[in-house]
Amino acid sequence: MKLHSWNVNGIRATLGKGFENYLLLHRPDLLLIQETKAHPDQVQLPDSLSDWSVHWNSAERKGYSGVATFTREQPLNVTRGLGIAEHDTEGRVLTLEFPDFHLVNVYTPNSQDGLRRLDYRQEWDRAFLAHMRKLEKEKPVIFAGDLNVAHTEIDLARPRDNRKNAGFTDEERAGFDAIVDAGFVDSFRHFHPGETGQYSWWSFRGGARARNVGWRIDYFCVSGKLIDRARSAAIHSAVTGSDHCPVELILH
Repeated sequence: MKLHSWNVNGIRATLGKGFENYLLLHRPDLLLIQETKAHPDQVQLPDSLSDWSVHWNSAERKGYSGVATFTREQPLNVTRGLGIAEHDTEGRVLTLEFPDFHLVNVYTPNSQDGLRRLDYRQEWDRAFLAHMRKLEKEKPVIFAGDLNVAHTEIDLARPRDNRKNAGFTDEERAGFDAIVDAGFVDSFRHFHPGETGQYSWWSFRGGARARNVGWRIDYFCVSGKLIDRARSAAIHSAVTGSDHCPVELILH
């Protein structure tokens, strides 16, 4: 089973930038996308997705945030949000239940310039992890998406320059530590411990992508009980169409 996750930075824009070619080349069984910036009635999906089951959680504010999950297998159940009103207006979490696991699509809030949303971000991190732990009591969990944090210094090209910037603060990194401490495995690091220069997001400014001055902020995290089913994890940096690229997890 091949799972992909991709922050598309606006699905309507990405559809015109080779999205269908990407699908035909990689053929994921499950595709989680973040930052859709659209409601489903605003999107004309390609014919290659006509026989897929598609589920959306869009932000109340149009043109902002939002996630969607595409699957070839019909889920047993679909849940939108965390069940907490203050966290559920921006379309950031979508949970699909399958026979063997819960699959959670997540777009974590950015702490923003000047860290003006850092306090909220910390509240979010705690609420999201509590949701993962609750789901895990029922069956193992896979969650994936843009977590808006580079966990360690090897997860971004310029750690010293970004020490207290959004996405690389002590508080955000501690939030990811809590995920690991709860028994969830960063699948990419499981297969590629210590590997440098592997990023999933690059600024549009300054030719950052061409120079590979990036950040690894997109993840597949897996319950410890499921990690033995993981065969590989990858970052598809050659796929364009967004400032992020897809990340991959393959299970047997």
